[in-house]
Amino acid sequence: MPQASIAPQVVGQHVRALRLAIGWSQHELAKRAGISQPHLSRIERAARPDLTFATAEALLRALGARLAISVEAPYLADRRSQRDPAHARLVAAVLSRLRRSGWTGNMEVEVGGDRSRGWIDILAFHPSTRAVLVIEVKTEIHDLGSIVRTLTWYEREAGPAARRLGWRPASVAGCLLLLGTEVNDARAAANRAALADAFPVRAHELQACLDRGATPARRSVAMIDPRARRSTWCRPLRIDGRRATAPYADYAAFMRRTGR
Repeated sequence: MPQASIAPQVVGQHVRALRLAIGWSQHELAKRAGISQPHLSRIERAARPDLTFATAEALLRALGARLAISVEAPYLADRRSQRDPAHARLVAAVLSRLRRSGWTGNMEVEVGGDRSRGWIDILAFHPSTRAVLVIEVKTEIHDLGSIVRTLTWYEREAGPAARRLGWRPASVAGCLLLLGTEVNDARAAANRAALADAFPVRAHELQACLDRGATPARRSVAMIDPRARRSTWCRPLRIDGRRATAPYADYAAFMRRTGR
């Protein structure tokens, strides 16, 4: 089986620079690395496109260097939580509700590329008003700042993404939907000021906009219970005046209730 090759120009430059710094001739280095001097000469001139990892490692090891290959992973926005079963249940429930009100929508719409890549939980479109909703669904609030930054990025990308889907958007608005838990209510209360600034539109106004196929004037936040059957499915947060307790104590309680 042929050995995998490596970028010859990069290796050749480093080998020559290290050899000259040490003060070795090509003959000396070739002898120490166990290759011929003409072979080494071609490597230093990047004239060996078939340079193998084994040969490159032998040369660098003889020089006291080490061949290291690293992979710098791109930024993948919240990809792990998007594959959570509770998250998937919420996304499916929201999409079903939207479709009953005349919206069309796609789950996990990919945006970005190269060094940053994200997936919009739900990108929804109302054909009659050409309104576009960028919906971020969260089972738990871990980092509100990160949620806001991600949603801001998705809002910028929503127009091009919508056009790739064949939609002609007239307006775009972001929306955060939280699983209805006591824990999320407590975290919302702890971040009351930040929520008021980043998500000024709340459940009642959001529900009215969804029912008539419009986008809210500004970014919105509400709670949801995917198991509820009420026609009004956007629930206010406790800090918005809701008196009833949340449907679930926390994420684990939701998973127990759904039999997971």
